[in-house]
Amino acid sequence: MSDGSQTVAPPLLAVENLAVSFGAGPDAVNAVRGVSFAVGRGEAVALVGESGSGKSVSALSILRLLPYPKARHSSGRILFEGRDLLALPEAELRAVRGGMIGMVFQEPMSSLNPLHAIGRQIGEALAAHGGPGGAAAHERVVALLRDVGFADAEARLTALPHELSGGQRQRVMLAMALANDPRLLIADEPTTALDVTIQAQILTLLKRLRAERGLALLFITHDLAIARGIADRVYVMKDGIIVEHGPADEVLDRPRQAYTRHLVLAQPKAARRPPGAAAAGPVLSATNVKCWFPIRRGVIRRTVGHIKAVDGVSLTLAPGRTLGVVGESGSGKSTLGLALLRLLPSEGAIRFAGQRIDGLSPRTLRPLRRHMQIVFQDPFGSLNPRLSVREIVGEGLNVHDRPTPDELEERVAAALRDVGLTPEMMDRYPHEFSGGQRQRIAIARTLVLRPKLLVLDEPTSALDVSVQAQLIDLLRELQAKTGMAYLFISHDLRVIRAMADDILVMKAGVVRETGPAGTVLTAPQDRYTRELLAAAFELKAL
Repeated sequence: MSDGSQTVAPPLLAVENLAVSFGAGPDAVNAVRGVSFAVGRGEAVALVGESGSGKSVSALSILRLLPYPKARHSSGRILFEGRDLLALPEAELRAVRGGMIGMVFQEPMSSLNPLHAIGRQIGEALAAHGGPGGAAAHERVVALLRDVGFADAEARLTALPHELSGGQRQRVMLAMALANDPRLLIADEPTTALDVTIQAQILTLLKRLRAERGLALLFITHDLAIARGIADRVYVMKDGIIVEHGPADEVLDRPRQAYTRHLVLAQPKAARRPPGAAAAGPVLSATNVKCWFPIRRGVIRRTVGHIKAVDGVSLTLAPGRTLGVVGESGSGKSTLGLALLRLLPSEGAIRFAGQRIDGLSPRTLRPLRRHMQIVFQDPFGSLNPRLSVREIVGEGLNVHDRPTPDELEERVAAALRDVGLTPEMMDRYPHEFSGGQRQRIAIARTLVLRPKLLVLDEPTSALDVSVQAQLIDLLRELQAKTGMAYLFISHDLRVIRAMADDILVMKAGVVRETGPAGTVLTAPQDRYTRELLAAAFELKAL
């Protein structure tokens, strides 16, 4: 179905002239202004645009999940199978949420209950809508986990959310959303935290579900390659309005609007540099680093084995250089980054600026912390919701530099400008920002200290393509100016190609291949590396 064409049946979902505002009076923010779009039965529609464009606000409005009364729908209708969801009684709406319409949220760690095993949480989604119980429920949960890429589904039923990687948590969210065979799936950046192989699996799964069950998709994404691969039609949003829409190939291959052309062209560009001088010595080196986590069973919790998250990894990183760490979810990438910063216990020698740090006490290590910073994968989980942006970005300065109030405000303002935000945002709180904007705040918090080593754990996964390109340019500029070294963890091979001088490929806690980025990406020696690259090409072809 395309806009303007005659149809026999009305669309499954029709959003008509939707307007959403936050607050009241002269300070009200009009986040969505007169937005209209439709999703037909069995159709996939993508909402694309930069962070803060109104994509997620539009999607959350469908199930009335915005924070009331602060958020107001000042106009519009949302028709699902002919019923206006904005006017539906709460009791009837509960049957729609998770039953007829499933939703995958952008940040799984803030959506999953940290105290309950994932098997129980998926089972609760089934039970809430009259699903099976007992052995039938167990079998259904295992099947759902297998469908979304868990090879060891049975063993994972008792895992808690913090025991899973970011990509694995997102797969659990997708399993919960699909549990009750919904007619419409709203997916808000569902592949953000997933590596390319799982992205390809999830998109193939969604295509299969569409074909087998007639599942309709509303797909919110900043990744135009994914929008091209999954969507029949695309709506492009900017500043709360639809600026262009039409068939996916038409909008993305032959965009009419300047803004859409800007999004299409805003891709990270590769930049290779000659090897840095070895005379300065490495800023970071590691030898045979191991992070093993015990598996305990029985009443006395006897150790019966170990999860070898990192198993004998060695690396060297020189000043002004970027080491890209790639691999699938659960390969040990993030665990390695945390261990190198002494945020997780490990075995093996770790040296920072020539000083061995693996045996230092927290008190002795503290003065070095300003020189070794990290940007975490989940910005909402890493930002204190009770602190303003001013307090979040300035916290490290207060600990290490103790500037005057005027100096603090000036440096915080400069850091916010560096990442594409404005000083006027200083007094706002994390929940008032989009996912991409929260990630920029997290990056500003680390860059304000100008560290020697910056570990970036999926720093661009929540960012739209134009901000990805801006951030990569910013990181390169800062690196050239300050000589900072980056340990860049990412599943996005486009970003790795743009950032990394050298690449380390991990699988199941071990290094499968390492070498100069140009060599690893164009002439990989290990079969696993070749599989990752093949999956990236497959994703583009979907």
